[in-house]
Amino acid sequence: MRLPDPERSRAVLIGTSRYTDPELPDLTVVRRTVADLAATLTDTAYGAVLPEHCTTLLDVGDIKQVGRALRTAARAAEDLLLVYYVGHGLIGAKRHELYLSLTDSEWAHPEFDSLEYSKLRDVVLDSPAASKVIILDNCFSGRALSGTMAAPQAVVAGQIEVAGTYVMASSPDDEVSLVLEGEDKTAFTGRLLRLLREGVNDGPALLSIEELYLRLQHIMRAEGLPEPLQRGSRNAALLALGRNRAHGRTAERARRARHAAAVALCEAGRYEEAAESLSALLAEQQDLLGADHEETLRSRQWLAHSLGGAGAPAESAGTLREIHALQVTVLGADHPDTLRSRQFLAVNLGESGRRPEAIRLLRLLLIDRRRVLGPDDVHTLRTRHVLAHNLARAGEPDEAAARLRELAADRERILGADHPHTRRALSDLSALLGEVS
Repeated sequence: MRLPDPERSRAVLIGTSRYTDPELPDLTVVRRTVADLAATLTDTAYGAVLPEHCTTLLDVGDIKQVGRALRTAARAAEDLLLVYYVGHGLIGAKRHELYLSLTDSEWAHPEFDSLEYSKLRDVVLDSPAASKVIILDNCFSGRALSGTMAAPQAVVAGQIEVAGTYVMASSPDDEVSLVLEGEDKTAFTGRLLRLLREGVNDGPALLSIEELYLRLQHIMRAEGLPEPLQRGSRNAALLALGRNRAHGRTAERARRARHAAAVALCEAGRYEEAAESLSALLAEQQDLLGADHEETLRSRQWLAHSLGGAGAPAESAGTLREIHALQVTVLGADHPDTLRSRQFLAVNLGESGRRPEAIRLLRLLLIDRRRVLGPDDVHTLRTRHVLAHNLARAGEPDEAAARLRELAADRERILGADHPHTRRALSDLSALLGEVS
């Protein structure tokens, strides 16, 4: 699946919102429908065509003007040619053929002042575009599917379509398309736009015409609305009309879930497994988000800490100094991630035998964490515990024991007596007192 080449693609959007014939009621929502579709298709980040390659014909009464615009776009299109129509569909009196109404169309006699669908189809078929798409949002639009998209001379045995042609119609040929009360766009295009603008959760990165059709069919069936129809070749159905705006959010949620799982492994002491998971995640984040992105730096931070826990604390300390310097520049000195890097750095310095340096860093970090996070924050309490641990290992048991007593009392007050962190402080205090005695 791929997006069209915007330089080599063209779109023509035709909409009729007002009529001179009193038999044809005005469709005020058409103006907003066409404008929003044009903006969506030409969106620089998610769309399919360039703004200058999207022609909008709104409330045009001159059939010649419509014909010229269609022919110009059809001749210029090399990759995608998309033609969209919204308005009243009319039926010829004798042959019951489909006409697309214009401003001056007559309900009873559409033959001389409306766009005959077969002529639109012929213009599309004559285009050199690799993929040709027609989307109709009008009453009786399903009649457009009754004839082949292929010119008779192009049809060969076993084929009913020319490769690269596709038609989507808003309703069957015996049903009317709807404008629902309270909605500012037609029912069909409004829901198509919602898919293009909001995306499809758990959907692919690119939204193919086929994907959009199936989603629309499901949505409109669930709401009791006329179901759209389609006809066309598989090649055209696989061409994307835009990027899935929800895909990035879904992928982001998945990355964050993977990060949380890796952090849980690290905190459980399963350092090698955590490092393996974080290494894979970090490679994706560097490609998608960049080396200096907050989430990328966070994964680097936890990866360095995990590698330290797995047996390389000195190397991890060096890496954490680099990460901390970057975080100060990108996030600021008081950002929670920046403060966490300082703690990880102190932990790994201590485990590599540099206890005095670790203690100096932890005393300063404790001041900053109390200032930024507050004295009762769990991270502030954790810094107090790490400081007491390093004091005990550095031959300062009296200060370590005093700090652990205070910490256990504060954790019991804040977290409860049965919280694992409270019990850990009491356990470490008991072990330290046992060593001293």
